[in-house]
Amino acid sequence: MPEWVIEEGIGETRAALIENGEIVEARVRRDGITPAGTVLDAKLVAVAPRVTVEAGGERFLLPRGVTGVTEGGRLLVEVTREALGGAESWKLGLAKRTDQEPCAAPSLAEGAPGRIDGWDDLLEEARSGIVRFEGGELRIQPTAAMTLIDVDGWLVPDKLAQMGAWAAARAIRRLDIGGSIGIDLPTLRDKAARAEVDSILDAYLDKPFERTAMNGFGFVQVVRPRKRASLVELSQDRAAFEARALLRRAASEDPGAKRLVAHSAVIAFLKTRPAWLDTLARQVGGAVSLRADAALPISGGYAERA
Repeated sequence: MPEWVIEEGIGETRAALIENGEIVEARVRRDGITPAGTVLDAKLVAVAPRVTVEAGGERFLLPRGVTGVTEGGRLLVEVTREALGGAESWKLGLAKRTDQEPCAAPSLAEGAPGRIDGWDDLLEEARSGIVRFEGGELRIQPTAAMTLIDVDGWLVPDKLAQMGAWAAARAIRRLDIGGSIGIDLPTLRDKAARAEVDSILDAYLDKPFERTAMNGFGFVQVVRPRKRASLVELSQDRAAFEARALLRRAASEDPGAKRLVAHSAVIAFLKTRPAWLDTLARQVGGAVSLRADAALPISGGYAERA
């Protein structure tokens, strides 16, 4: 029976649905980012070019607009998608007007606390964008318009398309990919073969979703609810992503004072988060220091005894 495991980490909370010892679904909630489902008392700060409110120290866009409130006025809003990160305005969190009273978001998942086995492997899939399956691999790339999943391999086209559809559906759930998704499968001229691929997507994609039928060029577009950044999107903010991963590894090692050694970008990011380092120090029972090593890859950080 699948069971959720909730891991309270430094800088983020992780949730993983485990089935037969494998992560089949994962979610991440970052500290300092207001999650979807939160209801806030907000101030309308702009009506053009986009309706924008400010609440809880963050700015949110209201795609549906708002009436009856002038700039500077107060209103209640519900966050519908957390901020994705980056400087572009469209990556701000999204919200809608509501009559509900202010309240916190629902929990990330209902499950037992614990450490998630296989999380490091999942992070490698997210940072590389490569997910291997029997007969081929997926290459996953987030873009401004959608997340693209390219299917490639050495099976005959119809079998590769079938395996690729199954693997893509699995990766979408495992990496928490939402919003608009494009799946580029092998070209299949036969309508029956394309219908078989469609049926595989319907069977294995986590609901709810909408999709197009697979066209003659092998392309399928899927649209799923999007409440938060996917693990693939989070990995694009490399320094922050790798800093949280390094803190997780360090927290699981033997207790005592530690020195975190990492790429200079990761160390620079950690210097801006002294509270995270203090939390790690309490967990390991010793002081935590930092050392930059420009020769290390950005994902190659490690902890050494201080």
